[in-house]
Amino acid sequence: MRHGTFGTGMYKWLLLCFVGGALTGCGAYYQPVVPPVESYLPSPPPERLHSPSDEAEMEAEEEPLEEIGEGRAAVSLETCVRIALDKNPSMRAAEAGVRVAKEGVGEARAPYFPDVGISTGYHRFQRHAFLPNGLTDIRSGIPSVIGPTDDWNGAVNSRFILFDSGERRAQLKSAMARQGVAEEEAARIQQDLAFNVHQTYYGLVAAMENRDVARKNLELAENHLHLAQERKAAGAVPKADVLRAQVEVADRRLALVRAENLVRITQGQLSTSMGLPVETHFEVDARPEEMISPQAIDLDAALGEAVHLRPEIKAALRRVASAGTAVESAKSAFGPKIKAEAGYGWRDSEFLPQDEEWLAGVFVELPLFTGFSRIHKLAGKKAELSKEEATARQVVLDVQREVWTAHSEFKEAYEAVQASEVLVKDAEEGMRTTQERYEVGAGTINDLLDAQTALARAETSRVEARWNYHIARSAFDRSIGRMAVE
Repeated sequence: MRHGTFGTGMYKWLLLCFVGGALTGCGAYYQPVVPPVESYLPSPPPERLHSPSDEAEMEAEEEPLEEIGEGRAAVSLETCVRIALDKNPSMRAAEAGVRVAKEGVGEARAPYFPDVGISTGYHRFQRHAFLPNGLTDIRSGIPSVIGPTDDWNGAVNSRFILFDSGERRAQLKSAMARQGVAEEEAARIQQDLAFNVHQTYYGLVAAMENRDVARKNLELAENHLHLAQERKAAGAVPKADVLRAQVEVADRRLALVRAENLVRITQGQLSTSMGLPVETHFEVDARPEEMISPQAIDLDAALGEAVHLRPEIKAALRRVASAGTAVESAKSAFGPKIKAEAGYGWRDSEFLPQDEEWLAGVFVELPLFTGFSRIHKLAGKKAELSKEEATARQVVLDVQREVWTAHSEFKEAYEAVQASEVLVKDAEEGMRTTQERYEVGAGTINDLLDAQTALARAETSRVEARWNYHIARSAFDRSIGRMAVE
């Protein structure tokens, strides 16, 4: 028996198709919400934070930024590192990555607990009833459709995995290994960030000292110009000496301009490495640090220490562990899974339903043939394990090479400092004797200016050698994995 007409049914289908098409068409106009760039600009420079209107807010909020800014004391290297670890976006991204990995561990542990849920709903339906042939012959008056009728239902359902051939254990171990990788990556970023701050800090201090050297050389060139002018006035030297000295003064003034600009550039580099706006201005504590000889370092011990401390190696080993658990997970696909299921609820044609329904049972799943996908998946996981093992060996070699290179550069930098001290001492003595010879007419202006140039070059080399030593020392500490980040 049929209910309704073909025309009525067609109208319903057309209405459903129209509504469905309209909803589908609306989906094509959805666009992701792109945040404005203003939300990602760095915080204002500290001098702006110290405006009177912000004082109350700053007193309530302790921040490392309070330690820097206009009128503040010069900041030390340790303070710069601490600010960088707190403010640099890369460090925050690494910390977020660790939190993501921890949440992944919790997600992997979830299958050890049963899934419990409720379901409820309402349906109104009419269905065709397929009656057996014999029953149709006996009771020809039975209708061939069921309904239309209401279906009210509500139930509590639960499923639990009793045995899965080790799949849950392998996935949990893999998630924990990935968490370890994220933590070691964060440690690597922390070390790199601290080393970058060391480099830019020492670069800024070297630029400031070179600026002082440039000022000193300009003053010296001006004194030589004054000396040449006096000797020209006395008729002891030609005008060419004065012109030559004027050229030297102009050259030293240009060198000072370049040195001042280099200070500005390196200060911007230090600010950005700390996660601050590039225009942030502050003074740094440029007191000379103690120098130690790299000859006292046991290189073999350093190589052994590096392979145990470097976060890159620890992360590589964690990846090997994760790949190993992936192989275990792939092997578990060949075993059976035993699951338990239970449910209890009510169903009826009226609200509230009164008829009870329940089920409880245990069932076993064992795939027999999956198109060889399990075999290929297991082979792929074993290949990934071999790849990660080979990568770990390469990382160990790279780390040992870095330690070897950093130690050699550390020794070179230390010896360069010793050589530059001798070079400056000799240049100063040469400058003194040449100036005395020029004052008594025994030397030429070219001799004097050459000696001045040699002294300027020696002093610049000494500054660079001194701070390159500190950078090389930081690079050696970073190569071992004991860069101070606290």
